[in-house]
Amino acid sequence: MSMFCYQCSEASKGTGCTISGVCGKSPGVAHLQDFLVWLLKGLSYWAVKARKLGLTDQEADLYVAEGLFTTITNVNFDPESLGAKIEKALKIIDRVKEAFLNAYREKEGIDFNEEVPEAASWNIPGGLEIWELKGAEVGVLSTKDEDIRSLRELLIYGLKGIAAYTDHAYILKHSDISILEFIEEGLAATLDDSLTAQDYISLVLKAGEFAVKAMALLDQANTSAYGHPEITEVYTGTYAGPAILVSGHDLLDLEEILKQTEGTGIRVYTHGEMLPAHAYPGLKKYKHLAGNYGSAWHNQQREFAAFNGAIVMTTNCMQKPLDSYKDRIFTTGLVGWPGVKHIPNRTDGQPKDFSPVIEKALSLKGLEEKPGKKIVIGFAHNQTLALAEKIIDAVKSGKLNRFVVMAGCDGRIKEREYYTELAKELPGDTAILTAGCAKYRYNMLDLGDIDGIPRIIDAGQCNDSYSLVVTALKLKEAFGLKDINDLPISYDIAWYEQKAVTVLLALLHLGVKGIRLGPVLPAFLSENVVKVLVENFDIKPISDVKQDLELILKGM
Repeated sequence: MSMFCYQCSEASKGTGCTISGVCGKSPGVAHLQDFLVWLLKGLSYWAVKARKLGLTDQEADLYVAEGLFTTITNVNFDPESLGAKIEKALKIIDRVKEAFLNAYREKEGIDFNEEVPEAASWNIPGGLEIWELKGAEVGVLSTKDEDIRSLRELLIYGLKGIAAYTDHAYILKHSDISILEFIEEGLAATLDDSLTAQDYISLVLKAGEFAVKAMALLDQANTSAYGHPEITEVYTGTYAGPAILVSGHDLLDLEEILKQTEGTGIRVYTHGEMLPAHAYPGLKKYKHLAGNYGSAWHNQQREFAAFNGAIVMTTNCMQKPLDSYKDRIFTTGLVGWPGVKHIPNRTDGQPKDFSPVIEKALSLKGLEEKPGKKIVIGFAHNQTLALAEKIIDAVKSGKLNRFVVMAGCDGRIKEREYYTELAKELPGDTAILTAGCAKYRYNMLDLGDIDGIPRIIDAGQCNDSYSLVVTALKLKEAFGLKDINDLPISYDIAWYEQKAVTVLLALLHLGVKGIRLGPVLPAFLSENVVKVLVENFDIKPISDVKQDLELILKGM
């Protein structure tokens, strides 16, 4: 069975992966993921209807978010793990459906007789083979109209990012049921063939509103648990001795590893999107949090092979493990790879048990000492606003003439060198605002500062794009401007997967226009949908460094 997936920026030939995923997923895994998303649409159909009768099922609502997160690029490649999630989804659908039908019968005095979408009524017995076959039928291409398909997928990918950020917040016991309800509303709408393109455009823009809410919720969760990020220097070298490398985004996993390794002689290093953890007071207090190793996710095969310690993948951004380190890499949470040891979820309020990771780290010879430079991080909104007066003075005096937001994701393809070259070419009176792993394209450059303000202002993880938004809104207020687009800020965003789509929708909701998007425009945007985005928001592709630099400096 051939597959079809075009949800990430590396879609094969710029149109879609049809033989196997560039990310490494097999057709079978792709079909299981498509089937799971389809079932989550069906579950959402019943959840939306049940809510109208006053019925709620919190486990079901959260499971929809967890299921969507599981299907984000580079999260779960394990058929058995996906099968378990499908099996649970089917059971929850039956439960929510039955609760609704009983309540409807009691209220109306008759049986419910509305035509039900197949995704909400599918009940053929089976296992992985049957689910793969059905997944091949109900994937992206099952929507025949190109523009409706494009808008449905844009909405779904935005919902996937919202689901990821919301799930992270829930793990830290911060919740907002309205976000989960909107995820279900959006998913259920993709089953409704009566909706028009304009209906879906409205839902996509509404997704931007909830993207802001989700990022704000996660920001509150992170800062409540670990304090507001502080300006911090992070060492990028290594020390001799046993080590654990923690990658992904989940701060609670990192904290539990730090607690469980105290006194063991193990040093803990961050990787990829875990770099911002060093700026949180509640995490940086651990003396054996040694530094940040390596760079962005796409270099992990080379970097993990050279890291003679245990490795933990906490969320997305996993690549196929090489044999040289497959016996010392672990997954946890929603992450999965066939044959890789998995650390089970928390139960009964107890922390995860990372003892297998610790035992593996202690059994290895460990790292050799290797010098590295220090990089400055920690410019989330609370810290940046503390510097607001200095920033405003620099702008008013002409020493700081423009901010360039170069946030988002990094990736493999050569065209992403554009962001490194642009950073090098930006004049000394400009500063880069960044969040996400896109920063690895330039965060080791020595770009200096402007009156003590670093020219690379790193707000944190991709979800910390929220901090960049808060900073922009506060600057707008400070300068007495009516429109966020009147600020001396240009947006040059790098995207890879669905969380970056969510950040883009958040910016559009806030009224930001003129965003450059690269290194390629999403394959899932049809020509007509691109036209809508260009006409309403002035979305534009990146071109070459020289041409874009000239326009950026002119505020164009």
